[in-house]
Amino acid sequence: MVFEVIPAVDMKGGKCVQLVQGVPGSEIVSLDDPVEAALDWVRKGAKTLHLVDLDGAIEGERKNARIIEKIVNACREKGVRIQVGGGIRSFEDAASLLELGISRVILGTAALQNPELVKRLSNVFGCESVTVALDAKNGKISIKGWTEECSQTPVEMGKKFEELGAGSLLFTNIDTEGLMQGVNPVPTKELVDSVNIPVIASGGVSSLQDLQVLKKTGAAGVVVGSALYTGRFTLEAAIETIRHE
Repeated sequence: MVFEVIPAVDMKGGKCVQLVQGVPGSEIVSLDDPVEAALDWVRKGAKTLHLVDLDGAIEGERKNARIIEKIVNACREKGVRIQVGGGIRSFEDAASLLELGISRVILGTAALQNPELVKRLSNVFGCESVTVALDAKNGKISIKGWTEECSQTPVEMGKKFEELGAGSLLFTNIDTEGLMQGVNPVPTKELVDSVNIPVIASGGVSSLQDLQVLKKTGAAGVVVGSALYTGRFTLEAAIETIRHE
């Protein structure tokens, strides 16, 4: 993977939203049309989109599946890669998305509760199609829409899922997520250095400098949400900054 900036399209209640640290009701952005939001990022240069069904992440059932399907269909002819997470709890859930044409399914809670799911999906669809989300708070993994904390660390789980066939990891630092107060590159670099598969970073990006900091960790890319939606910087500026870094 070449380091890239990946816009987030988080969906809740049929809208495109940005939450503070994933807390329901903390919306700092709420747009009525997620499909148009996604296509706008594509028009501005996005090569990959990060779609999350927040209702699915919290409730375990993919509530925004129809919207995601519309986005995938709209982007198919544009050559845009799409990664999807949130509420994917079974092999059937993941398989239906991959058969729809997305590039990567992102497994969080399901992977941690049923690690063999990662192995099965990797065997059937190829490791490149499987990303495991490692969301961490205070250095420990969180699951179920960040409502439950586990005892394992991202490094421990990263090594485990690499062995099981995950093709990449998505690391979100909940301590900085949605606050737009800057990134902490240390945990991202620790994870990058502990595995041999790509790590995509997420959480806390608030400036173009943050993108440069994360690129230097060796991460393969960064998911950006609030900073883009609130105009801290444009996607075009972000792409240009990374290109010259």
